[in-house]
Amino acid sequence: MRHSRMLFQASQKVTTGIVGLPVNPTARTQLIGLYKKTLDELKTKIPEKAVYRQSVEAITAHRLKVAEENEDASVIEKLVNAGQIEELVCQAEDEIKLISKMAEWKAWEPLEEPAPPRQWEYFKKAALTE
Repeated sequence: MRHSRMLFQASQKVTTGIVGLPVNPTARTQLIGLYKKTLDELKTKIPEKAVYRQSVEAITAHRLKVAEENEDASVIEKLVNAGQIEELVCQAEDEIKLISKMAEWKAWEPLEEPAPPRQWEYFKKAALTE
């Protein structure tokens, strides 16, 4: 039943409408595997207290739950609200690559040198008053 459903969905969707991104009839299965791999990579490479890990874990866990609970790609796309399921696969693959880079960069560690005075003032603009 499961395989026939995927083939049925693939037969309905002819194109993604995105150049270079073909329709993927097994995107849901692939997506679930990628999300599980992302969570595993985070646990082994990024410290628990790193904000990056906490953010990616929360997003990925939510998306994994959505993908596991729904077999219909259009429902997954609607609930995740981040593009077509084929785009979600690309995003998940990119996130796995980024995890390795973040582990290499150790972005959660303090700066080697203190930031210059007024470095972040631009981001602390006063609120608009009416």
